[in-house]
Order: sequence, then structure tokens, then C-alpha cells
Amino acid sequence: MANFDIIMPKLGESIIEATITKWLKKVGDAVAEDDPIVEIATDKVDSEIPSPVEGKLIKSLFNEGDVVPVGTVIAVVSMDGEEAEEPAIAVHAVDLPVSEKPESAVVEELVLEKSDRFYSPLVKSIAKQEKISISELDSIKGSGKDDRVTKEDVFSYLKNKSAVPAKTIAPLQAAEAKTIVRNEAPKVKTESGDTVIEMDRMRRLIADHMVMSKQVSPHVTSFIDVDVTNIVNWRNKVKDSFQQRENQKITYTPIFFHAAAKALREFPQVNASVDGYKMILRKNINIGMATALPSGNLIVPVIKNVDEKNLLGITKSVNDLANRARANKLDPDDIQGGTFTITNFGSFDSLTGTPVINQPQVAILAIGAIRKQPAVLETVMGDVIAIRSIMILSLAYDHRIVDGALGGMYLKRLKELLENFDPNTEI
Repeated sequence: MANFDIIMPKLGESIIEATITKWLKKVGDAVAEDDPIVEIATDKVDSEIPSPVEGKLIKSLFNEGDVVPVGTVIAVVSMDGEEAEEPAIAVHAVDLPVSEKPESAVVEELVLEKSDRFYSPLVKSIAKQEKISISELDSIKGSGKDDRVTKEDVFSYLKNKSAVPAKTIAPLQAAEAKTIVRNEAPKVKTESGDTVIEMDRMRRLIADHMVMSKQVSPHVTSFIDVDVTNIVNWRNKVKDSFQQRENQKITYTPIFFHAAAKALREFPQVNASVDGYKMILRKNINIGMATALPSGNLIVPVIKNVDEKNLLGITKSVNDLANRARANKLDPDDIQGGTFTITNFGSFDSLTGTPVINQPQVAILAIGAIRKQPAVLETVMGDVIAIRSIMILSLAYDHRIVDGALGGMYLKRLKELLENFDPNTEI
């Protein structure tokens, strides 16, 4: 009798574990080749695991909600389609050589061996590196599923711990105080008629990520208005022929990506990250595209090496990622590696906004609605008032390494590129 082990796959370079969110097949169900067996979720993306073989599911080794390391057997399929008498399957992780194991997974167990609480490999790694004792870790209030401690919870604890004056720390340690002072949100009381809705997993991740970004980066936002009349007229001229030729729509988004990438090449400190007191200037220009999902949540697929693509290539990438994002068909790699993000407030008719930086990036560009407005134009015959298509761009940036001058210069250059768009451009 031949059995096949279904393994928790590696879903990205930095992914070391995933949560089982839903079993799509039950023990005893017939399984066709490529049939999805289970839904899983990471802090990056949701996905399904298909069966590489045909047979019957005879064993599921984890429950919904369990967090499973990459490389672990999660289910067994009998390729004979029959129940095994004694399937010799045990839960185990792939034993990689030490040099190949993710750094965050190589953790001394002595720190956590006496705890009855579950901690992910990443949290364990942080605890080890920061020398957090088991009693300290157990005292941290978790914001994750089933009150599990997340990396953001640990970082918040460390931040508040380091903020305690030195004179206060000694008495606390001497008394072995178990109460940790933390900045927590005020308790909210519900009233009659209120509706309480539990955040889904994705909304929790978004909430944690946004709070973390505001805590990490001092946000500054600059604004500039842009005359995009040439772009509007060009799109109106080519959109029908492009739709007929490529069977795709052309929006304004690819043009903004194209111009943003050119400006990033000229101002590399905007296409960067911060690591302590080090600035990491990214070689690649990978622009994330904030995309609203039907559920009301947000996901940010990434177009890689935008500066190396022409307008047609960017257009096809934008359409492909947007369609797959809304259909929940993104691959893990589709949402990784971003170095800069663009979000479009204009799609909801908003004039502008102040977006939150997508960590570990240092800037995010917001596109406002395009509206016809009276504008003063300088001509050889003097100033005239004309109806022009105007929009507002806003750039939120990390003031640790992007000052107002740099942010302003980037926006000014982006404005020049957009306003000088060639209306005879071919695509």
C-alpha cells in the first residue's frame, strides 16, 4: 500500500510557518490530483495546498487554527484509495543542515522549555536575541489568534521596557514585580443596539502593521498638484484601440508607476529602508500597488523592477496583479520584496490623503482624484484661464532618513515627468 505525505510547503523566503485555516477535505474523502486539500495562511498571504497525487485522505495531523512549521507533514493520502491499517506517519519537521535553517528558527529551547504557552519560532528567536526571560514572555499580553504573542507584541514590550527610567528598573527587578507597565488602548464599553464584529485574520494583520508603522517611523506628508491634462487626453485617445488589441483596459495607474520609478532612480534615498542607524538603498525598484479587496480588506501585490519595464509591460503587470488579488489567486512571491508603494485614493473620488508607510519601506505615494478645474496658463500672449485636469499627489515619508527637502524634490520631479508626458506616446 502506497501512502503519500502532504508537506507544509515553503511559501516564501522569510516564511517559516503557516496557520491551517480550513480543511477542504475530510478523512475518508476521495482526492483527485491537484485537488485543494487545505487552506493555509501566513502573515503574507492566504493559499491552498493541492494534492500532487490521486487517492483517499486517510490522515490529517493538525486541527484548524494550528500553526505548523514549514516542512512538516500535515496529512497523508493513500494512493490505493484504501484506509491504511497502521499508517506509520509521525508529525515531524524536515531536518535541514544547521547552515540551511532559517536564522529565526535556530533557537535554544532552555528559554521556553518550561512554558505551557505556545510561541512561534520567530517570537522565540526574538526572545533569545533580546534575552527575554520566560516569566517576562509569559507576562506579555498577546494580540494574535487565541491571544498568542506576535512579534509586534514583543517589540512593543521591549519599547516600553526600555522607556522605563533606570532608577525604576532596579526596584522592579528587586521586588520581582510581575506587573509590566504598557501603553494600552482604553477599554471600550458597548451600549444597547451596538453591533460587535470580530476582526478577521487579515484585518488584524493590517491593524497591527499600521500601528507598528506609526510607532517605528516619524511620518511626514508633503503635497503637490499636477496638471495631467496631456495624460487624460492620451488615455481617452488610445483606450478603445488598446482594449480591442490587448483585450485589457488601460488605466492611469501604469503611467504613474512608470513616472514614479524614473523619479526613484534619480532619488534612491526614497527607495530605501532603515536598519538601526544604517540606510539601505535598494538596487531594485519594486513598487507595491495597494489593492482593495471585495471583503473590504487591503493587500499590496508588488510589481518587480518597474524601471526596467516599458508602459505596455507595466500595464499588463498592473492588470494581472489586480485581477488575481481580487480573486484571491496571488502567490506568496507576488506580495514580497516591495521597496516603495503607491495607493490610489482617487478611485474612491478622494482628493488626497495621508497614507501610512508600508514597513520596512520609507515612503508611500498617494494618488488623488483627477478633476477638471480652472487653471492659469502662461502663454506668449499672456496669462489665460483654461479648464485643465488637475490631481493632488501626496508623499508620506519616514523623517528618519527622508527630510522635507528630499521629499519635496522627489514630488517636484514626479510632477515634471507627469506634466511633460508625451501625448504621442505609443503603447
